[in-house]
Amino acid sequence: MLREFLLSVGRGFAMGAADIVPGVSGGTIALVLGIYERFVASIRAGSSAIGHLLKGDWRGVRRWLGEVEWLLIIPLGIGVIAAILSLAHLIEQLLHDEAVAMSALFFGLVAGSIVIAWGMLKRATPAHIAIAVGVGVVLFMLLGLREGTSDDTVGQMSEPMLWAFFGSGALAICAMILPGISGSFILVMLGMYEPVLSAVTDRDFAALGAFTLGAIVGLALFSQILHWALRHHHDVVLAALIGLMLGSFRVLWPWPDGVESTALHTPDGDVVLAIVAAAIGFVAVVILSVVARRLESVDHADLADT
Repeated sequence: MLREFLLSVGRGFAMGAADIVPGVSGGTIALVLGIYERFVASIRAGSSAIGHLLKGDWRGVRRWLGEVEWLLIIPLGIGVIAAILSLAHLIEQLLHDEAVAMSALFFGLVAGSIVIAWGMLKRATPAHIAIAVGVGVVLFMLLGLREGTSDDTVGQMSEPMLWAFFGSGALAICAMILPGISGSFILVMLGMYEPVLSAVTDRDFAALGAFTLGAIVGLALFSQILHWALRHHHDVVLAALIGLMLGSFRVLWPWPDGVESTALHTPDGDVVLAIVAAAIGFVAVVILSVVARRLESVDHADLADT
């Protein structure tokens, strides 16, 4: 049990580190680590418990809380929080000082994730290829509607209303559990990245409360839909998630300025370093997936012996 707990903390740490970067999602890491469907199912069970709580159905609350994989969710949450607190400043500095190399590294990570995710399809068909390509093209074009992703290139709202914090919280939290695009990037594109950071810094509890409430509502509704879709249309949903990761390449293309811009320029500068960084990211995520699957198979074998 202790090994599983520590392993889940490590998974959460990797997810939290990914969520810090616009264009990379913790959902991508969950997918690579083979816990994505368990993660979504637990979130859905938790949201169902909240729904029964609002109706005063205590029996339903207990039943749905029993469906939550607490040994997975609690350490995941600990790992995510630990990563955000310990790595946010470091990753932010590296993205500024080593923009091309870091962007290339994440480019390789997502490329490897696409390969892993494609292997998870139960039966790949031309229709699944069409879905992945279609979703990827749509997201790629949508990400190009704005010139960039930083607060220097994307206009941020000034003094937004509480409903804007609520809506952005609902949308951002949905993106955080989808592979291919991060919640931080959604906030930037909505013009709410800077206001949310300011609310945290200024301890604006009204704005933070509205954002948190929106996140809870968005997660509750979206997790229900996503869980149902994964159960009934597994390969279609997975193909769409692959498309989201394909589309995110627009953010992760290293030139110009790494993830700070959605503009597309020809490679310049230290191209060799970028290629090496991308290769490292690709190999790292493949190795991570192999190790995760072996650990999961060992855990299943241990459960079968008990």
